[in-house]
This record gives sequence, structure tokens and C-alpha cells, in this order.
Amino acid sequence: MLKKDPVFWWATGISVLALGLFAVTQSQFWLALMIGSYLLRPTLASLGVAKRYVDERQLSIHYRSGNIGFAVTIVMCVIFAVKLGAESNHDFELFVTAIVIGLVAKALVNVILARDLRDAASKILIGAGLLIAIFASADSFDSGKLAEIFVNAVPGLAIAGVGLFSKAHPRPAGIVVLASTAILLWVMFSRGFTWGQIVAAVIVGMPLILAALCLLSGDKIESDAEPTNAA
Repeated sequence: MLKKDPVFWWATGISVLALGLFAVTQSQFWLALMIGSYLLRPTLASLGVAKRYVDERQLSIHYRSGNIGFAVTIVMCVIFAVKLGAESNHDFELFVTAIVIGLVAKALVNVILARDLRDAASKILIGAGLLIAIFASADSFDSGKLAEIFVNAVPGLAIAGVGLFSKAHPRPAGIVVLASTAILLWVMFSRGFTWGQIVAAVIVGMPLILAALCLLSGDKIESDAEPTNAA
């Protein structure tokens, strides 16, 4: 299935660069670049950048193998996280973070490629809000106090509520989400710029910001289209 097209030569260049850097530095870290050369063609094809260099059969194979590979990666992360957790090794949180980022990225790309910005934003906000509610209230489950669990879950439930509200009023919802995200990030970073805080900010902040931009962009597109339709 190798084709000597521009994507092939770019992938080859990445592999040669990885081997050259490894030879000079003797650091196996640079060999990780070869992963990029392997994933270059299917990633570009999935994003619609290099579809002309891939036939339909190749696209089908890339999508099916990619989904299986993603599922295997998630399962292995879960196994490693469980193993480290059983050993009381808090490095298991890194695997949990990888799982969450992978699932969020897949969900975001799925809704964005659907090209319905308003619906995509609503799904992102509802999903992100429910996840935030679950994780925020998780520490309170051991106490068994329903009031404490509910209070901790309120911010996430409010975001999910804005997601439902956004279908009817996209622009106000987008503004509310941007303002809320800014406040949320300020609160998170006010506790310090630790690795955990940065990862949490990315996981929480990126979907919300993307959803707000989708709402504002989608609303603008529809507003621009109204005069044309009226004419």
C-alpha cells in the first residue's frame, strides 16, 4: 500500500530525521518521531487534507485499524492504571489522564467533522458538564453526604444546562461559556502552576473554549446567511 507521493516522502523524511537525531544524541527519545511518520498518512486523510493520495479502500482500512488501535490503547492504559493503582503508585494518574484526553479528542473531532457547529457545541458542553460534575463530586462519595455531593456537582451540571440552553440561544450561551471558562481557569491556576493543574486546565478548558467558539461562529454564519435567503 506504499505510494511514492508527497505524503510518502514527508513520512520518509521524518523517519530519516528520527534516525539521524538518534545517531547524534544516542537518545531513544528521538525514535518516537518514527511514530509520526507511520501515522502521518491516515491522520491527514482523516482530516481531509490528503484524501487525494488515498483511495477508498485505504481510507476504510485506515479508519477500521485506527478505531481498533485506539480501543487497544485505551484498554492497555486502563490495565496499566489499575496495576499501578494496586501498587499504590500515583503514576497511574498519568494513564488516567491519557485515557481522558484520548476520549475527549475523539469526541471533539467526531462532533466537529459533522459540520453542525451549534449541535457540536451543545454535545460538547453537555458531555463536558457531566464529566466535570462526576469528577468534582467523586471525592465526596466516601462521605455519603448527598448535599456535599450535589454542591460539588453544581458547576458541571450548570455547564450541561448551558449546553441544552445553547440550542435555542447560541450567542448568549457562547458568551457565558467563555466568561465561565476564564473564571474557572483563573481559579484553577490560582492554586499553582503544577503539572496536574495544567493537565486539568487543558482537559476542562479546551472543550469549553472550542464549544464557545463553535456557538459564536455558528451563530455568525447563520446571521450572515439570513440576508441572502431573504433576497
